[in-house]
Amino acid sequence: MSVTNEANEGTLAGGLPALTREIEQGLQDLREHGLAIIPGVLKGDELRRTREALYRAADEDRARGREQKFGLDYAHDETNQRVWNVLSRDPVFEDLAFHATAVAYVKDVLGWPALLGNISANITGPGGGEMVLHADQIFVPEPWAEAPQGLNVTWCLDDFTEANGATRFVPGSHRLNRAPRAEDRQAETVAMQAPAGSVVVFESRLWHRTGHNGTASERRAGVFAWYTKPIYRTQENWFLSLKPEIRQFSSEEALVLLGYRTQGLGLVNGASPA
Repeated sequence: MSVTNEANEGTLAGGLPALTREIEQGLQDLREHGLAIIPGVLKGDELRRTREALYRAADEDRARGREQKFGLDYAHDETNQRVWNVLSRDPVFEDLAFHATAVAYVKDVLGWPALLGNISANITGPGGGEMVLHADQIFVPEPWAEAPQGLNVTWCLDDFTEANGATRFVPGSHRLNRAPRAEDRQAETVAMQAPAGSVVVFESRLWHRTGHNGTASERRAGVFAWYTKPIYRTQENWFLSLKPEIRQFSSEEALVLLGYRTQGLGLVNGASPA
């Protein structure tokens, strides 16, 4: 499997799309494969600062005993670390949640308005990291609509490789329009390999799981921003957990994504809360 940094020239074997910086091609990849891979969105100091901020937050959580497990992780696996609500941990994560690339895909795939359901991190450690095969919209009763109800925008802060537990997908599984069942748990998956700084956008019906990190000492970090159509409750309760200054200084677009600018749902005394 090979990866290049040239726009529209990357190749990924096993049914995954080539890397592209063109949004029209990315949208076509989403329709065909269920995901699109955009290289080089974070670069240089911006990538370095974001990576350092995440690992600092992860180390603080571990030192203070504040880690929270995720229900789709295997209970016995202590090598896979979740860092929740990174939006409130450092301003660099605001840049990811409301990034123009992410918002452009959200608007094209989900429409507008939409909600930021969560932005959290997954760090796989040596010797583990696997999780249950799933689709992100498992909260939606079946039969599913013929359109995704959510979109996951993954920020690769380290190189994602097969060896270090890159997210694994079942390409095209979104077209089955259902969640994986017990008999699907052994479905063949393909590792999503991409260089640090890449963004992987995948729709909510696509089956996936964290891969196994088989390295001796390498950690692999990704930040996952989860967006939904506005009829769904956010995974993170922003009204309780968000640092006040984020709302205070947010753009109009960010206020919509956080649920503070709303029409019809989530009103306060019949009006938008902000």
